[in-house]
Amino acid sequence: MNKGSDYFLRQVAIIGGGIIGATAAFYLSFLKGSESVHVTLYDDGTGQATKAASGIISPWLSKRRNKRWYALAKRGAELLPQLVMDANLGADVYQQTGTIVTRKDHADLLRLYTEAQRRAADTPAMGDIVLLTADQVGQRMPFITNPPEGVFVSGGAKIDGSAFVTQLLRNAESRNLTIVKQRVKLDRHGRVIDHTGQRQFDNMIIATGAWMKDTLAPLGVKAAIRPQKGQLIDLSLAADHSWMKLPVLMPEGSSDIIPFANGKLVIGATHEDDGQFDLTPTQSAQSELLGNAKVFINTLSRNQIVNVRVGTRAYTPDFGPFFGSLTTISDSILVGGGLGSSGLTTGPIIGYLLAKSILQRGLESFEAYTKPVSAYIH
Repeated sequence: MNKGSDYFLRQVAIIGGGIIGATAAFYLSFLKGSESVHVTLYDDGTGQATKAASGIISPWLSKRRNKRWYALAKRGAELLPQLVMDANLGADVYQQTGTIVTRKDHADLLRLYTEAQRRAADTPAMGDIVLLTADQVGQRMPFITNPPEGVFVSGGAKIDGSAFVTQLLRNAESRNLTIVKQRVKLDRHGRVIDHTGQRQFDNMIIATGAWMKDTLAPLGVKAAIRPQKGQLIDLSLAADHSWMKLPVLMPEGSSDIIPFANGKLVIGATHEDDGQFDLTPTQSAQSELLGNAKVFINTLSRNQIVNVRVGTRAYTPDFGPFFGSLTTISDSILVGGGLGSSGLTTGPIIGYLLAKSILQRGLESFEAYTKPVSAYIH
């Protein structure tokens, strides 16, 4: 795109380069109508939940009862394989390896298996559902020394949040995206104040995660969002390239166990309400995560920890994500946030829907997926 023609394009700002902002930026560069917009994304990267995330796409057997959340997460899981193809993302970023979900009680596991079969009947993205004995789990995840029985869902996937965001933004930069690595503020009229002064945009997406309350404050509104600290650990076990193809283990009431390429094992994550915006790695979190994993892999030791990642999640009072227009201020200002710990599943679909609403000027209703924005920002 000829940057000299930007003056004639519709100008879109995205504040926040996490999973919502990055996906929105990508689809604003990819969908029909993208040739008529130029996007400027502002982010300084501090504490971003996505960059500290290696996670699991497998929402179908969640214990959550929120129907809107489930509809959103289900659609998010369906979008991801398409997004991976659209953006030409590699297997190091996203791979559909299946997930193994456990229950401590055998009767509960049988109920989970029945429920999984029922849901899979009208959810093709779930793939095959298989009830596995402990020995069968051990065969699928050979590094586990004390395997539990579980339910295997072949449609489940693993995703590297940091690599995901990086590649989406790089893709969009090659077309119509400019990235400004800066924390910016709004004025009371909704203009962006950056290093060049005040800038007026035709449309804006605000997706600043746990910092949204501060971002929106100049507009005279309050966001019902609280921060939560999350830590996960990376361990190096063996130089085994085949690990990327292994499934993910989701033990009931414990930390997820996610094998990646080159023998890297990710354990996480913590949920620390009192940690808020603190980004300091702690020994207590490492001990907790390692202890949870050693229940299943008794050979693990602290000296295998090669990295600790820390991020700040955003939660709403009812734990539901929200997105849509900030209608009390301006229909041209869109927001998305409150993803909690399901951001890798719900963030991309929110980013996609917000981008689509800008390019198609708001054709789709979001009420099946979220309460009105006014329930969280007022």
